[in-house]
Amino acid sequence: RLPRRARALTGRARPHGEQPRASQDRRTAERTADLADIVGQVEARHALEVAAAGGHHLLLVGPPGAGKTMLAERLPSILPPLDAEDAVTVTSLHSLAGTFDADAGLLTAPPLRAPHHTATRAAVVGGGSGAPRPGDVSLAHCGVLFLDEAPEFPSGVLDCLRQPLETGSVTIDRVGGRATFPAAFQLVLAANPCPCGKGGGRGLECTCTSLQRRRYFSRLSGPLLDRVDIQVEVAAVTARDLAAGAAGESSRTVAARVARARERAARRLADTPWRVMGQVPGSWLRSEASGTAPDLLAPLMTALDRGDLTLRGVDRVLRLAWTLADLAARPAPTAVDLGSALALRTRGARP
Repeated sequence: RLPRRARALTGRARPHGEQPRASQDRRTAERTADLADIVGQVEARHALEVAAAGGHHLLLVGPPGAGKTMLAERLPSILPPLDAEDAVTVTSLHSLAGTFDADAGLLTAPPLRAPHHTATRAAVVGGGSGAPRPGDVSLAHCGVLFLDEAPEFPSGVLDCLRQPLETGSVTIDRVGGRATFPAAFQLVLAANPCPCGKGGGRGLECTCTSLQRRRYFSRLSGPLLDRVDIQVEVAAVTARDLAAGAAGESSRTVAARVARARERAARRLADTPWRVMGQVPGSWLRSEASGTAPDLLAPLMTALDRGDLTLRGVDRVLRLAWTLADLAARPAPTAVDLGSALALRTRGARP
């Protein structure tokens, strides 16, 4: 039974014994595209599953038509439904923004927000004239914020994402006052390898100069990319992939594995303020309390000394290793998990 506040948000009191109407998210979920629709892309599907299991941010790099948008749009379909408290919070945010249909009931599925690259900073982060209003980062709370063609977004908009990525909230100052809105979302960035989009692989058909390539991808700043745990290449679909015709696993099957992995993480983090590995700070991961084996840290410290990884990068790899262990039902990450985590971090994902 939902809290009284949750029932109030449905727009009317429900008489005793009346069956609740399907929420708007449940009806939307019936039309949600399925992971089984995606042809091939085994590595990218694996990265999507890891991202869902640990609440990790994700960057997909590949040529146009490779399926980056399809993958990102299916991430909510493998995430667990919102619990009662989160459903009330998400519904309240959408009500403040004027996008909530009270007659349809609470929002119970993780939201997906996908602003266009021409969206203003106020539309993405929040603001407006007078009293501050929540933007897409808050409307994606407990769900997914997808930025397609991410390098095309203004740098000012992208840099404003750093605060909510670190704190899970965003503070907006306007003449009408100051407001702090929740903004704990999973960020998914999609980008072409270069302006013409043909620079992937050997890039034989690419018409861009090396300077154009550097300028294009440098629009995604280092501090922003350093906060994205998983960075993978999405290869173009080939005729062999189409000829194989074998459908991949459905969202229902993958979602079941994700749910089990999250349950393992939740049990391990029961005495902490965190629920998924994507929220755990590096200082705790590197401490004895986390259960991380000292010999697992040694190669990461070597990579840190060589400058191959930043300290934040080390922490991201450790988070991924724990998520991979949860998916495999292992009590702690192994050297294999660490290698897979490094590959996921450096655009070389392997299932």
